[in-house]
Amino acid sequence: MLLKGKLIKWDETKAFGFILPHGGGEHIFIRKNAFSNKQRVPQINDVITFSITKDRQERYCADNAYFTGEKMKPKNGKQFNLFSIYLSCTFLAFLSIAFIQGNIPQHLLVFYMVTSVVSFIAYALDKSRAQQGAWRIKESTLHLIALLGGWPGAALAQQVLRHKSQKKEFRNVYWLTVVVNCGVLAWLMSSGVEYLFIFK
Repeated sequence: MLLKGKLIKWDETKAFGFILPHGGGEHIFIRKNAFSNKQRVPQINDVITFSITKDRQERYCADNAYFTGEKMKPKNGKQFNLFSIYLSCTFLAFLSIAFIQGNIPQHLLVFYMVTSVVSFIAYALDKSRAQQGAWRIKESTLHLIALLGGWPGAALAQQVLRHKSQKKEFRNVYWLTVVVNCGVLAWLMSSGVEYLFIFK
């Protein structure tokens, strides 16, 4: 959700300021790198359109900001990461084939499908809350769902919803959950296959 407000304070030397949202409310912190037009120097009383996000310290601030009369430009030329999409779809297809061939039980396939759906919904809720300035879902919770098997859904959500797809620290931990989850699954399918059928 995009908001509008008036710039009421700006410190060019420190490259940050504060926005007063239309209709009143708490002042919104904004850094210069949040503007799509980084060449223009913000001025007091500039009317700005923006969305709400969180910085590394989990503080609310403005993002994807642009000045009245200008069109919003995609930040950093964001594009879909086709590798993430292909990997998640290929993995789910692999599980489906493995189930058909009798290499994994049905409950394991269903578990991955359900956790992926849960993960996608969690990302959607977190993005919606970020845009509304509401209480966010913890990143550790998103990573836990991915670790348990919801990483394919997380991969799709990151690209389709354009959420958590650019934050380097988050992405590093996310890929670690993918490696760990796939490693455990590979071990179970090779050395401990009997555990996969324990509930069959």
